[in-house]
Amino acid sequence: MTRNFLVGMAVLVATCGVVAAAPAGAGGGDARQLQSILKRAQQARDLVITEGDEIRLGQAVSDKVRARYGVVQDGAVHRYVTLVGAVLAISSSRPGLPWKFIVLDTDGVNAFAAPGGFIHITRGALALLGSEAELAGVLAHEIIHVTEKHTVKAIQKGKMVQMGAEETLGNQSVFNKLVEKTSELVMAGFGRAEELEADRAGLRLSNQVGYAPAGLEAFLQRLSDRNKAATEKQGLFASHPEMKERLDLLAKQVAAEKLASAATLELRYRKFITFKPKAQTDIAAVEAGSAGLAGGSKSNKSAKEEEKTEAPKKKGFGLGSLLKPTGTEAKSAEVTGSGASRGVDTERNAKGGSNPAIVVVNVQMADIDAFKKEGNLK
Repeated sequence: MTRNFLVGMAVLVATCGVVAAAPAGAGGGDARQLQSILKRAQQARDLVITEGDEIRLGQAVSDKVRARYGVVQDGAVHRYVTLVGAVLAISSSRPGLPWKFIVLDTDGVNAFAAPGGFIHITRGALALLGSEAELAGVLAHEIIHVTEKHTVKAIQKGKMVQMGAEETLGNQSVFNKLVEKTSELVMAGFGRAEELEADRAGLRLSNQVGYAPAGLEAFLQRLSDRNKAATEKQGLFASHPEMKERLDLLAKQVAAEKLASAATLELRYRKFITFKPKAQTDIAAVEAGSAGLAGGSKSNKSAKEEEKTEAPKKKGFGLGSLLKPTGTEAKSAEVTGSGASRGVDTERNAKGGSNPAIVVVNVQMADIDAFKKEGNLK
């Protein structure tokens, strides 16, 4: 039996409207008051998002992410990243999602997981990675954000989109609002609890299929070294817990759970991935104020040049210092409320390419099995 990882399934959007009625015999004034109370309760209810809604939402968010950063138009690169991702996805708790792995055309080091199985990783991140095990560690982390529905739960918990008594996600304006809120959340990242859960479960997933668990730790350490000179947390660090805590927890988990898979596959990685990393100070950025998902006019200035231009205004003090969380709940509030407005983030504000078209990759189970066999994966 084969499984196609292309997005092409029909999506059914379930309605979630409920019509409240007053009890029979209630007086006119009482009935109207009851109707008003029930309507307010209905508007504040939790948003029901079916798997079909989730996939449709993820596709719309991916459209915006791709429009912002562009897509690397290289079939061989996409096929390789898709094969690594597919090996992980079919062993995840949601193998039936229409998983899609997209390489974004930007030097910024980042990765984004949109609901429904749309995983994005930047060209800059691929350049910084050193092996297939490291790539698997990053992709597994992002896959867990999807399988555990971190975005969906954050939307529901934060009541980001409230609907009237007669509105459903079939209403385009309501759906558009949900897309905007979800896009902000995907770009901003998650709270401490969600990130640590993605670390733990992602490490188990990558080890389960045969990748050395040290891959994620190696990449995180390299990323930490890259960020030492930054005054604000950058890219993948923007919403993540403190690095020492993450590395300590990962090391303890490997020992406690006796995770001992050994595949690193550096040579196979370098066969397909030949991008060269750029220092944060050399990354071209979009114009100030236009770095949102909608894109905007772009600057060819490097971060170093932008910093020199903005230095008299900033004086070393950015919005990020005003928005530091004091705990898990504070972090969640920060993520859902501030979006990308936490100060200067060179990685996230990096200039992107101009072509947002998806590179079509048709991967069958036979391809995945051959890929696993070649790499001695499970």
